[in-house]
Amino acid sequence: MSDEPHPMSGLWPLVPSGATGWLLDLCGDGLTGFMPPAMPDAVWVLNAMYEHERGPADVSYHEYRQARIADGSTQPDVVGGIDLDAVGISTGGGLGRARHPGPGWRRLRWTELARRTGDPVVPDGLMPSHRCFPSAKKEGSWPLGIIPPTEGSLGRETWSRLVALLTRYSPAGPDTRCSAYYNPMLLGTFDFVNLHVRAGRLGDAQILYDQPEVDFSPSNLWADDRSWVVCTDYDLWGTKVAGSAALIDALLNDSEIEAVRLPWAH
Repeated sequence: MSDEPHPMSGLWPLVPSGATGWLLDLCGDGLTGFMPPAMPDAVWVLNAMYEHERGPADVSYHEYRQARIADGSTQPDVVGGIDLDAVGISTGGGLGRARHPGPGWRRLRWTELARRTGDPVVPDGLMPSHRCFPSAKKEGSWPLGIIPPTEGSLGRETWSRLVALLTRYSPAGPDTRCSAYYNPMLLGTFDFVNLHVRAGRLGDAQILYDQPEVDFSPSNLWADDRSWVVCTDYDLWGTKVAGSAALIDALLNDSEIEAVRLPWAH
């Protein structure tokens, strides 16, 4: 194992947790991420989902897992003497970082799935989460031919594109000074006093995605001049971006990012 320090420590050194003080005043509790209001505008960037080129299978993730347990090809998940497979449902969803799954898979837009199922992209009053697209699932479990969005983290491709657009719409471009916050749930420390905050340049933000201590993109990323704030909540399938009208319009009209306005979560 190399004794060389990870480049994160040089490009994005830790700073006092008081850097989040203004977000606490603005947003309240940041347990799962500081959720900003419109500043002056806001939009939700939706986490990516994928569909196999052969389309959704008739069998669900839960049915597939139960069949494998029954034929002995896999073992049930037992924790503390409780058989989780007997009491829960294998939904097919994941948690944390994600990326395009490779050959045979294509990006499935939320709008496409909404047209197909008749479900809204995001139901009124809700935020992007596992409660979306009930008609696409069988008893709560997704079909094997679809990889649903992960919770708590942007996918790698979406993160890269979002950073590029933030750079384009920041006056200092890649030299924009920023801060990044990883909520305690991501770190498994549950230390709500000494918050994990790092400071660096927006031009070096790609490395934040591969923070070695966590398996998630940052909970929050913001420009030090407070011109924009990004929040990826631990429990959600989307990331809220608050900032200028020009930035929000660019996100809504981008060909790679899928973004929606949610007036009730503006």
